[in-house]
Amino acid sequence: MTKAYERLLACYQCVEDRLPFRPKVALVLGSGLGDYADSIRIESVLDYHDISGFPVSTVSGHKGRFVFGYVNDVPVVIMQGRVHYYEGYAMEDVVLPIRLMKMMGAEILFLTNAAGGVNFDFHAGDFMMITDQISNFVPSPLIGPNIEELGERFCDMSQIYNRELCQIIRETARELSIPLQEGTYIQLTGPNFESPKEVKMCRILGADAVGMSTACEAIAANHMGMKTCGISCISNLGCGMSDQPLSHEEVKETADKVAPLFKQLITSAVTRMGNL
Repeated sequence: MTKAYERLLACYQCVEDRLPFRPKVALVLGSGLGDYADSIRIESVLDYHDISGFPVSTVSGHKGRFVFGYVNDVPVVIMQGRVHYYEGYAMEDVVLPIRLMKMMGAEILFLTNAAGGVNFDFHAGDFMMITDQISNFVPSPLIGPNIEELGERFCDMSQIYNRELCQIIRETARELSIPLQEGTYIQLTGPNFESPKEVKMCRILGADAVGMSTACEAIAANHMGMKTCGISCISNLGCGMSDQPLSHEEVKETADKVAPLFKQLITSAVTRMGNL
């Protein structure tokens, strides 16, 4: 048993008696999107600070807690605030919450984030369903001794974002008349926003949106056999694509504007996923 797995077990043992149910879907809420958790039928809340050895988010606007409840009749666990690599945590810490939600029983991981658009066809306020990713600029969460209890050493990454889940999101957006872009997400370290040339690099590599999270979480989930899907809220165009300087306040403002549509899309999609 590796030290990483021992730590994961310790976190699970700390929360095991406080779980109200076995969740079907794990939902990670990105910057500016955290208020969605307050709209579901909440059964219980677990603050990250109350979990021994658990990493705590330091980002403004991230409440830092697990919310257990129901999206219609689907039991979910929601991360209201994630942990980022740029906060100084080791990658093992960054993905520990994902691994813990899998241990809680979650079969599906639904990732969301606020991201910069590097595709000139995108606009602030667009939703982009993630169909693939590029994670070469951050360390893999699988570096180090393999946690055999979670997955195999060399895991396949040909379908990180589950096609069946993507089709559910696609059909849901169409039925709700919510415009939906599709594309590739690239994770850089942050916390600084990208330079104009870095944005151009991302576009040349084939990325459509850039951010500071998500890809490493999807790798960890795929390693454990979770079905994963993701949506980026395009909060702004990348540096150099417009004359406007970038700020975290702009990210949150854009997320607030599209929150009603986000709520509709997530609620309907998760409800359908509960039937899988």
